[in-house]
Amino acid sequence: MISNAWRTSKKEEGRVDLAAPGSTHPRNPQSQREQAMRFMMLMIPKGYEKAEPGTMPDAQAVAAMMKYNESLQQAGVLLALDGLHPPSMGARVSFPGGKPRVTDGPFAETKEVLGGYWMIQVKSKEEAIAWASRCPASENEVIEVRQVQEFADFPPDVQQEVGTFLESQKRS
Repeated sequence: MISNAWRTSKKEEGRVDLAAPGSTHPRNPQSQREQAMRFMMLMIPKGYEKAEPGTMPDAQAVAAMMKYNESLQQAGVLLALDGLHPPSMGARVSFPGGKPRVTDGPFAETKEVLGGYWMIQVKSKEEAIAWASRCPASENEVIEVRQVQEFADFPPDVQQEVGTFLESQKRS
């Protein structure tokens, strides 16, 4: 995926602030993308769960992915993307009995892991699937498409709690 080359935190249209959790409302209410939905496209490479630290894709795969990333950006749908190091370099925090327990990678019981993601903003699930279908992925890769839960998707009591948190963050 090669992350930083195409990373962005603002959309040209509507300028979506991705820094604040739950902050999905464009600053410019006249934005054409205001009614759009955000989706994460999750790259799940088969075998990556066993990858050694420092495992990297080959140059040809990176070049193809960069062209794809550029097409997402030129279409104005790309919000962010990142590639992830293998699980062997990660850790998991579980909460047995409500107490945190840290397990360093690799994770023997894991069958599928994320290799990276794209965050896109499009008008429908079908459009998100169409973009995922254009990815130059190999036969050993799967892309899972998931819609982001937006602030407006939550019931009023949850919105109030999130709103209180966001207001306190603005004052900090």
